[in-house]
Amino acid sequence: MKAVVVDNYDSIDGISIREIAQPGIAQGEVRVKIGAAAIGFVDGLKVQGLYQTKDPLPFVPGTEFAGTVDAVADNVSGFKPGVPVIGMTRSGALAEYISVPSAALKNLPPQVAFEAGASFQANYLTGLYALDARAELRKGETLLVLGAAGGVGIAAVQIGKLMGAHVIAAASTQEKRDFAASHGADATIDYTRPDWRDALKTLTGGNGPDVIYDPVGGEVSLQAFRSIAWRGRHLVVGFASGTIPALAFNLPLLKGGALLGVDLAQIQKREPETHTRLMAQLFDWLASGTLKPVVGKIVPFENFREAFKTMQSRSALGKMIVKFA
Repeated sequence: MKAVVVDNYDSIDGISIREIAQPGIAQGEVRVKIGAAAIGFVDGLKVQGLYQTKDPLPFVPGTEFAGTVDAVADNVSGFKPGVPVIGMTRSGALAEYISVPSAALKNLPPQVAFEAGASFQANYLTGLYALDARAELRKGETLLVLGAAGGVGIAAVQIGKLMGAHVIAAASTQEKRDFAASHGADATIDYTRPDWRDALKTLTGGNGPDVIYDPVGGEVSLQAFRSIAWRGRHLVVGFASGTIPALAFNLPLLKGGALLGVDLAQIQKREPETHTRLMAQLFDWLASGTLKPVVGKIVPFENFREAFKTMQSRSALGKMIVKFA
């Protein structure tokens, strides 16, 4: 089968597609023929060896996918060949086939395309965990989403609206702000302007945002926290800017505010009941059509590098998708 293979931690130009053996099926596993795989910011870091944990070389990148069950181990129930599924894995999704434990898969509602399914779990679970379990966002509160047009940002915009918040989407270009508005943001703001905090103050009636959803980091994070409402909650989701900010401890004191970490990788292990509850809510929304995952640019498998480069340039609208023939 064809797969993207990382032999050495390198730039995107240093990895390629090649023929490797189709994976077998161990006990408890399901083999899936992949229809679409998502590319997120973390995937680009992993390929270059810049993520906080490293995959043993060589490896096939890609953590989220959607496709059709190809074969099932004899001790697995609940899946059968031909059934559409979505899954998450540590690596291996940028290949024509993948074998994973059955627990890593969920049935994909028939009306949901592979492209939407592949872009669903990581971004939307991160958003719901952050806003529900960590910030306890309440109806009528004001939510500021930084980097609102990216995959994790646009998911937070949608979930914030479903939870009844007034959502302000912050993004660096008019195209990105229009994109966030088209997916439910009540107002938008350009956080590259030197006076953006004045605009935020006006939009919040002088109070500041109750909750800040922050996958960006850098100087904009520090400025956002300086504008937070009394007893506000700042959700630390990631550092797409490439800079981890250092917050002076007197600011949380003066603001009565809280910094709350959001790490998707630890939710299932450390908070299994919360993980189960949130996943049930997400799939309920997905099956009913209440939540429609935002699909970003779709590129064919042969052009996978374009997906990585667009994501790394921070020009993506939504999550990048690699589509298999």
